[in-house]
Formats: sequence, structure tokens, C-alpha cells
Amino acid sequence: MGAAPRGPEAGRRVTVRVPAKVNVQLAVGAARPDGFHDLANVFLAVSLADEVTAVPADELTITCEGPDADKVPLDRTNLAARAAELLAARHGISPDVHLHIDKDIPVAGGMAGGSADGAGALLACDALWGLNSSRAELLEICAELGSDVPFSLVGGAALGLGRGERLTGLPVGGTFHWVFAVADGGLSTPVVFGEFDRLTAGVDVPEPAASPVLLEALRTGDVTALASALANDLQPAALSLRPALNATLEAGTAAGALASLVSGSGPTTAFLVKDAEAADAVAAALIASGTCRTARVATSAAPGATVLSRP
Repeated sequence: MGAAPRGPEAGRRVTVRVPAKVNVQLAVGAARPDGFHDLANVFLAVSLADEVTAVPADELTITCEGPDADKVPLDRTNLAARAAELLAARHGISPDVHLHIDKDIPVAGGMAGGSADGAGALLACDALWGLNSSRAELLEICAELGSDVPFSLVGGAALGLGRGERLTGLPVGGTFHWVFAVADGGLSTPVVFGEFDRLTAGVDVPEPAASPVLLEALRTGDVTALASALANDLQPAALSLRPALNATLEAGTAAGALASLVSGSGPTTAFLVKDAEAADAVAAALIASGTCRTARVATSAAPGATVLSRP
């Protein structure tokens, strides 16, 4: 770990809160020549969040605390570290910063926890170093970091096209209540996409497009209509790789969830419920079912990366 700052640097720190996401629609096109897939990805930020704190240091270092912190890489493969490096390189400075991640988003769970940390570190370092980067420049760096990182910065609700990084904000007309069932272990996103390619081999995969019904349900805050429109083209691949998730989905539905789906590439499963009381009941039933490690209650939409404290 880098030495603690001294003199005028002492006490300088920036903390950023950044949300998890759920994909209320993930439409996946056929594999492109570059190996990526065109997506129509309707993101919704939820109230589960990580906090990333940046303080001056002698070199770039990372620490992490919270559930599953032992599964978070603390080297330069962490998106938080890469964010600091990319931002510093653009401005010709050295990425001398200590980043501490207070982890509350499930790790490797299809909820963009790593992407959230990248966006959080980017915003924290920009404020700590006094760079005052434009939102456009920050989003450009986010897109370099990964397909989900731009949305982690923006939050709310958005349609992501291309690899998911080209965002258009979407209106949300109310508060939606969710339960997220956290599974043991993770699922590699590239492996899930590979299984999608295997399952769709020889099939005419349609061009991905957002559902007008789903977008209208978001706009009006109609939870029943949203429940009917939830869709994830990666779900069959995730279930193929992890069949036990079927039991989790069934347990949540049996407990009264309006709809259930695998979140992103999984293995976290998401359950849309009527209200806060239903969320507590479904979460308790999922934990009692023994089909998941834990269950978390959340609401949406939530704001994107937000500076909580600055120098």
C-alpha cells in the first residue's frame, strides 16, 4: 500500500457511491466478426451500491472490504485501477492514488459490480486530482473500460446499443421493488456469451431491439406491465451452464414475485415484486428455500455515480 499522505495532502479524500444494475431487457444479436455482439440493453440502476474512496498515495494501490471482498482482484486487472490509469494517462500525470472499495454489490453476479467500481474510481480520481473532466470525456473513458461502465456512471434508466456503451436515457415513472438472490460462485460473462453462441448456432438470430411495451411500462411506472415484458436473451445460456438456478427462479415465483429472470449473465437472479412488503416476504422465502446464498432487497431507479465527499 502506498504511504499515507503527509502535509497538505493529509485529509484529502473523495468518496463516490455507484449503483448496481439490473437488465430489464437484454436482447442479444449474433456474434460479430470482432467477437462482440450487438445488444439492445435496457439498464435500470438499483439501490445496491459500492462506495469507492480515493486518497493521495505514493503509488496506485487498492483495498476492498465487504461481502465477498476476498474475490475482488487488488491488482491492475481491477477496473478501478484501470480507470485511474486511463484518466492519469490522458492528463500526463502519474496515477498515484490509493483506492478503497466498500463492496456491497454481489461479486461476479451479473450486476456490474466491477463496472461500478471502475466508474466510481474514475469520478473519484477526477475530483481528487482537480481535473474537471467533461461528462463526455468521462463517458469515453468508461467505454474504453467496458460495455457496462458508462451506465454505471450515468445511472437511472437507459437503453444501451452497440456493445451496450451507446446510451440513451429513459424516463421512469415510479419506484420498482426488487429482490436479488445471490448464488454461490460466479459465471464468466465471456463464457455465457460463448454458450449463447453454441445454443444459437445455425439459428437466424434477429437484430436486437428494445421492446416498446417494456419502455412504456418503465415510463408509466406500471409494475404489472414491466413484469410481463422482462426478457434476457442470455438466460437460456446461463441456465445451461448453471441448471441449479432454475430452482431459485421457481422459489421466487412461488413466493409471490411478479416476474423472475437471470440478471445479465448471472448467476444472480432478479425478482420484480409489487411493493416493499412483498420484497421482504420473497427475500425471506428465497433464503428459507436453500436455493441461494443470500437475498437482497432493492429499489429502482437509482442515481448514477455520485460524489459523497470531496477535498
